[in-house]
Amino acid sequence: MVRGEIMAQPLFRTPKGTHDKLPEDHRYLTYIKKALRHRARQAGFHRIDTPVFENRVIFERGIGEHTDAIEKELYFVTPKQQKDEDSELALRPEFTAGICRSYIEHGMHLLPQPVQLYAIGPVFRHDRPQKGRYREHWQFNFEIIGLRDASLDAQLIYMLTQIYDDLRILSQLQLQLNNIGTGESRREFVAALKEYFIGKERNLPELDRARLDTNPLRLLDSKEEDTQLLLKNAPKLSQFIDDESKHYHETLLGYLEELDVHYTENTGLVRGLDYYTQTVFEFWDKSTGAQNSVGGGGRYDGLIELLGGKPTPGIGYASGLERIIWQMKEAEIPAPHKDQIDVFVAQLGPEAKKKCLRLIADLRKKGVHTLGALGEASLKSQMRLADHFGARFTLVLGKMEAKKDVIILRDMAAGKQKEIPFDQAIPQIIEQIGKKNLDTYTIRDHMGEEFDED
Repeated sequence: MVRGEIMAQPLFRTPKGTHDKLPEDHRYLTYIKKALRHRARQAGFHRIDTPVFENRVIFERGIGEHTDAIEKELYFVTPKQQKDEDSELALRPEFTAGICRSYIEHGMHLLPQPVQLYAIGPVFRHDRPQKGRYREHWQFNFEIIGLRDASLDAQLIYMLTQIYDDLRILSQLQLQLNNIGTGESRREFVAALKEYFIGKERNLPELDRARLDTNPLRLLDSKEEDTQLLLKNAPKLSQFIDDESKHYHETLLGYLEELDVHYTENTGLVRGLDYYTQTVFEFWDKSTGAQNSVGGGGRYDGLIELLGGKPTPGIGYASGLERIIWQMKEAEIPAPHKDQIDVFVAQLGPEAKKKCLRLIADLRKKGVHTLGALGEASLKSQMRLADHFGARFTLVLGKMEAKKDVIILRDMAAGKQKEIPFDQAIPQIIEQIGKKNLDTYTIRDHMGEEFDED
């Protein structure tokens, strides 16, 4: 902005609860995605993308009609030319239900089991935006479907600790772990909980009175002080866990100890729906607890049957990317990137600009980050631009240099420059930068060599 110029107020702003992902944010997102893809490939996970909108019934069954995500947070899609089949569409508030729908629809039960899938993308929740909670935010998910084994639970949790360690935030997090038994265990517990609250309903806040009727397990994570006081003497889920579930949990703990995964057992960590079984876990911020958790997961052995498939076990995990970025920024962890400008090409005159276009193209082809041939500014102004962009070197081609077939190479940090033959510009720049620092990209063939993905 020119000094003294007043910036006009924008005519439009981002919708409430959303935010622009600016270049700095994308540096973090790219860094996180690379860590995810690296660990996913190591563990045999394959990427999947499901539609941003699906039939709302998938989410109502997969998340539960009486959960916040459905009652308050589901975004409905209303097409202009509304048809019956379109009137029930909603933006996805999470990934798991859609991935399980895809598993059923595409007959993935015929593949070698378990099927290991991961997803990265935006999800949408309509509830009132809060600090760190957006109406549109990004998540990554890992799902292991088709086999029930405590070693799979341990492997998933271990891989997540590796990812958070790669991102240098594991030391800020604490793994919370519980076993919630079977659906039958929880039904018995819910019956006991309802009986306990007979005569005490009047002491519950209005929202929690409603929860007592629709989904009593949601009382356990209520933020209301009166509710928490009443819960101190209430029956505990751990009293209703069956022996098989206890054995499963002990087996998982043994595996985690073998993998040197540190955990905190939290008997208050629950899931409110019958299809959740056995293992539930979350990664909480050590200083603020569940308020700034980065994600949660658990075993959902009854979900695929609920969505119309055959009984199929599964376990999954979801983590918010904005929450991870917040953790990284809190710890002052920069996101490595390759966005630096290596060379700025300054020019003056039509012939010089024409020659510079080919030079810029050839430098980029060699893997040199190059910017230049911008506008009709003076050389002095272009040098200021080169400094502003943080270019390590500047190549200057004026009218005289173009005629003499030479170019000026300037080291911006040292403040030194020299005149060199034009055809030596690229070799000398490469020598200065170093071949190992060139940013080249090749899609390699199928003979076992890797290639980058978006």
